Amino acid sequence: MAKLAKNAQNEQEGKETVEFFKDLDREALNTERFLEKYSKPLGITFGVLILGVLGFFAYQQFIVAPKNVEAVKTFLAAQKNLTEGKDKEALGGKSAANPGFLGTYNDYSSTKIGKLSAYSAGLLKFKEGKFQEALDLLDNFSSDDKTLMAMKYGAMADAKSGLNKNDEALSLLDKAAAASDDPYTTYYFTRKAGILALGLKKNADAKKYFSAIDEKYQDYDNGMSDSYIEMTKYY
Repeated sequence: MAKLAKNAQNEQEGKETVEFFKDLDREALNTERFLEKYSKPLGITFGVLILGVLGFFAYQQFIVAPKNVEAVKTFLAAQKNLTEGKDKEALGGKSAANPGFLGTYNDYSSTKIGKLSAYSAGLLKFKEGKFQEALDLLDNFSSDDKTLMAMKYGAMADAKSGLNKNDEALSLLDKAAAASDDPYTTYYFTRKAGILALGLKKNADAKKYFSAIDEKYQDYDNGMSDSYIEMTKYY
C-alpha cells in the first residue's frame, strides 16, 4: 500500500515537472514572438536612447566647453578694464571687439561665467544710476555660492531704493541676511535692513533687526546696536 502511494506521488511530481517545462516553453515562445513583432520599434527606441546619450556628451564637449572657454576670456578682459578704472569698457556691450560684462552675459547667459557677468554688469549699471537696468541684470544672476546670492539680494535692494521702492528693498535685505551662512554677511545686511526700517518709520521692525545684532553679532557691531535700539523709542 505504501509503495502504491509513493508511486502515485512520484507520478504527480512528474506531471508537475512536465507542466512546469511546458510553461517555460510557452513563455520562451511568447518572448520570441514579442521580439519578432516589436524588434523594429525596440531597435528604434534603443537607437534613440544611444543617440540621446551621445548627443549629450557631444553637446558638452563641442558646444558647452568651448562656450565656457570663450566666456572666461571675455569676462577676464572686462575684469581687467574694471580694475583699471575703465568702467564703460568693462561694461561693454557695444561692439563685438569689446563685449565686456554685458556682451559676455548676452552671448553666454547659459554658462556660470555668463551669469556672473550679469551680476558685474548690474553693479556697473547701478553705478550709472540706471537702477531698473541694474535690477534686471542682477535678477538674472544665480549661483550655488550663498554669500554671492546674499550680495545679489543686497545689490537688488539698493537698486529698489534707487527706484524709491523702499518696502521692496527692505524685503530683499531680509533675503540677503538669510541667504548666507557667513556671520559677517548676515550682520551687514541685518544692519542695513535696520537702518532702512528706521528711515521708513518702521520702528518695531528696526528694533527687531538691531536686537538680533545685539544678541548674535556683538563682535562686529562695537555696541552700536544699543544706540539704534534707543533710537527706535524716540525717532
